[in-house]
Amino acid sequence: MRQEIYGIPEWFAAVSSTLLSESATLFRRKYYKNGAHAGFLLYVNSPAIGEEEEEEISEQLNSFKGLGNFQNMFINGRGTEKYRPELIPIGQIDAKDEFLNIKNATRDDIMAAHRVPPQLMGVMPSNMGGFGDVKKAAAVFFANEITTLHTKLLSINDIVGQTVFTTQPYELLKEEKTS
Repeated sequence: MRQEIYGIPEWFAAVSSTLLSESATLFRRKYYKNGAHAGFLLYVNSPAIGEEEEEEISEQLNSFKGLGNFQNMFINGRGTEKYRPELIPIGQIDAKDEFLNIKNATRDDIMAAHRVPPQLMGVMPSNMGGFGDVKKAAAVFFANEITTLHTKLLSINDIVGQTVFTTQPYELLKEEKTS
């Protein structure tokens, strides 16, 4: 009653996930800040483009280099098979999706560790159905979680021998009537 299971707080399970989220955020920040990561490869297979044009195209592509920009590359195959330029992405296209997956999983882990319904934390639902009735979620959260915390706090009164903590019964805020 005076400690959690095995002496570890309930939220401890979310620490690893929180650290993963922090690492993902720091990596993403450094990744975009250095400006040296690859964006795309412009591939042309034309013998008609001379060395001067190639240098000019390369300079134009590399002029975008810098804070938050991708570094792009130009290659001329000088063949005769096809003349249509190809824009080939070579960066980590799926990195954005993985970042969002990590952030969403972290959010879910933290909410699960604290056992707070998402609608009470202001989390936007990812589906069209939403999270359901917020009043019902608040009532269940109070009954399952807050009442337990109240019991723990009120037990301190017994230990100390005087009233240090008091609690109030659950009551949703009442809507004011405007006339």
